[in-house]
Amino acid sequence: MRHVVFCLLLIFSLVVHASEADRLRQAAFPAELHQLSLKNQTVLVYLWADVYAAGLYAPADIPAKQAWDQQKDLRLALYYFRDIDRSDVIKAATTALERQQTAATLARLKPELDQLHARFRDIRSGDRYALDFRPGRGLNLEINDQVVFSSRNDELARAYLGIWLAPKGLSDSLRNTLLN
Repeated sequence: MRHVVFCLLLIFSLVVHASEADRLRQAAFPAELHQLSLKNQTVLVYLWADVYAAGLYAPADIPAKQAWDQQKDLRLALYYFRDIDRSDVIKAATTALERQQTAATLARLKPELDQLHARFRDIRSGDRYALDFRPGRGLNLEINDQVVFSSRNDELARAYLGIWLAPKGLSDSLRNTLLN
């Protein structure tokens, strides 16, 4: 019986892996984008459903984790496989931020967080969102290659990218894959 269970788990893991590879091909993250190199990519799965593919870009000459730790240029690209209500996206982001940030930090960032969230819209399958951070320029939110929000606040950029890249974010597995 144990061998049957093991074989089923092995087959399931192969199907999931093939599915992730197919989903990453569907997301079609280019190897280079805006003078940054694709470091890592993965698929966020929630309750057996593929939600989105995430790709992390950083300068070619440094590892992704170093770029994050040293606040270098970063681009987090998301390609969605499902329709998602904007209120659900905002709720998930807020929950992660509340786990990660102090009340004082959230209070300080609230006006810009509200402006950022106001630019969200209902996500449709095939939509692309990106958070593009450049020291000195700040953070841009792009939806389907259009900049819809900009902020020069590096603290906001660090906090918002931290939803994916800092501990206690949306997914430790996603974080680890993107940064390794």
